Amino acid sequence: MAHAFVSTQVVIADRIRPAAVLVRDEKIVDLCAPSHVPSGFEIHDLGDYALLPGFVDAHVHINEPGRTEWEGFATATHAAAAGGYTTLIDMPLNCLPATTTVAALEAKWEAAQGKCLVDWAAWGGVSGHNTQDIEPLAAAGVRGFKCFLAEPGIDGFFRVDEAELRIAAPHLRATGLPLLVHAELPEPLMRAAESLSNADWRKYATWLASRPDAAETEAIKLMLNLCREFGFRLHIVHLATAHALDMLRDARAEGLPVTVETCPHYLYFAAEEIPDGSTLQKCAPPIRSRDNRDALWQALKDGIIDMINTDHSPCPLELKRLDEGSFQTAWGGISSLAVAVSAVWTRMPQLGFDLADLARLMSTSPARLAGLDTRKGSIAPGHDADFVVFDPNAELQITAEMLRCRHPLSPYVGEKLHGQVVSTYVCGRQVFHRGVFAEQPHGCAL
Repeated sequence: MAHAFVSTQVVIADRIRPAAVLVRDEKIVDLCAPSHVPSGFEIHDLGDYALLPGFVDAHVHINEPGRTEWEGFATATHAAAAGGYTTLIDMPLNCLPATTTVAALEAKWEAAQGKCLVDWAAWGGVSGHNTQDIEPLAAAGVRGFKCFLAEPGIDGFFRVDEAELRIAAPHLRATGLPLLVHAELPEPLMRAAESLSNADWRKYATWLASRPDAAETEAIKLMLNLCREFGFRLHIVHLATAHALDMLRDARAEGLPVTVETCPHYLYFAAEEIPDGSTLQKCAPPIRSRDNRDALWQALKDGIIDMINTDHSPCPLELKRLDEGSFQTAWGGISSLAVAVSAVWTRMPQLGFDLADLARLMSTSPARLAGLDTRKGSIAPGHDADFVVFDPNAELQITAEMLRCRHPLSPYVGEKLHGQVVSTYVCGRQVFHRGVFAEQPHGCAL
């Protein structure tokens, strides 16, 4: 069956215009004016709803195998479909075994079989002196590699130091794949901890002080120097501090192969607004000040930050320590897959961003990072027919039921957001429409 998706607002190559998107056999075969749909195509008239490329989230913790009770492929991909995501790239930690060997990657493929509503791929890990596994993992299909410079805080994955990175760097360069870095150095974190020995850990200010800007900036400086020396592709995940923006701008001007992401929670929340004991907002690096948030938005506009990924990191209720409200003992992670696009869009129009910016930052750029941009992230002939039907004018108040993940815990519950996913299509199949999901999980590993 051939289908034509027609809208007055289609995002095509950074432009928004009326168009018909022609689909056959899971692929986009052509684009044309709405009045020029060829015969033989079934027309889906979306009216003034926007048609965007399916969103791509290059920073997700699915946690399966090994910690499926935290999330898992079935629940994560349902949340993704509800949020307009058609492709997820899964992080190598939080699952057991961590994705640091080809055998672990194969275990992940096996665990995902028959469970996924959307497509997915895997990042490998640089952890535990596994240098010998980097090139085999690349050959097996991981899209790049993740490492932590500080303690990850979870069993099964280990931080790396400069010496280990120097051993790994030639192998990373040989693969041509990006190294994704959790950029916080342990030394500034330890110095901060020493000054907080008697602090009240129910206070958000204590958590913020325990993860100083210097931990990020010193880590990013180290990684830029290694990138300059060895020439591997570098990607800074979940940038939270605006203090690093000048050096990242300079690195880009120098021509270093560096890209940067930030996350919806750094763009939506601000430290001054987080109540004491509200551990739902705990993440690392932490949510910083309003002024810092404004600077991150400006960096998105200036092109210093390339993309927005969720860092969706769910956990069971008891690990958030909601009763005691301790930022010291609560799990650090925010669940947002189903609502992240709305959280970002809520602030975008008033800051001068449009739907083309939304698609570029949350679809095209993440797809390019993962090397999937020849088939994902854009509405273009030859690409997979991955679409989101989006109502940019909708207003919604987030409920726990909307989250769709295994544990409906999120600081977005109760927030009033703008912009709503109406339908999600993966390779031409509708997998979500107004709260209803497809019965058959056709998503595949990429």
